[in-house]
Amino acid sequence: MAETLEQPEIDGSITMGEVLSRFPGAKRALFAEYHIGGCQSCAYDDDETLAEVCERNEDLPVGEVINHILTAHENDSKILIEPADLAEALQQDPAPRMIDLRTSEEHEAVALPNSEMYSSELLQNIFGNEKKDRVIVVYDHTGDRCLDAAAYLIGHGFKNTRALRGGIDAYAQEADQSIPRYQLEFED
Repeated sequence: MAETLEQPEIDGSITMGEVLSRFPGAKRALFAEYHIGGCQSCAYDDDETLAEVCERNEDLPVGEVINHILTAHENDSKILIEPADLAEALQQDPAPRMIDLRTSEEHEAVALPNSEMYSSELLQNIFGNEKKDRVIVVYDHTGDRCLDAAAYLIGHGFKNTRALRGGIDAYAQEADQSIPRYQLEFED
């Protein structure tokens, strides 16, 4: 479903803002492996370099941290589904089960076909009743949160779970221009 992404360049001089922009799963990967960025004591600024963050976190080897980020990025790319691939999959029978991670207001305004709003009840229904091999696609507005949700479902045995690369916004631009695009007030 997802194609192999070209590896973006990375070295110790890259800012953390650039790291997070180029490698969307880096925040999760850095916290899971090194406890970097998960709390106030290990937080970092967007303009701080990767080398600076490594130095003040037990002088971690920059090369090792870069390799971890790249490996996590490669693993994340296997979870992603491209908007055009999803559009094609939605035409299949059965279509993927679609889970919307956005707010109810966003979902009511615009949603992908047959999508369900994420809730604790929906999650329990999936855990109790869904076939483990069913294709499940999770999406949000811009793709920021859907990798975490997909990884959670994969970790619970739903190996065919995918995260929509770029969220509904990329889908509206690349796969179905009839879907209205929007911007939230707090977005850049």
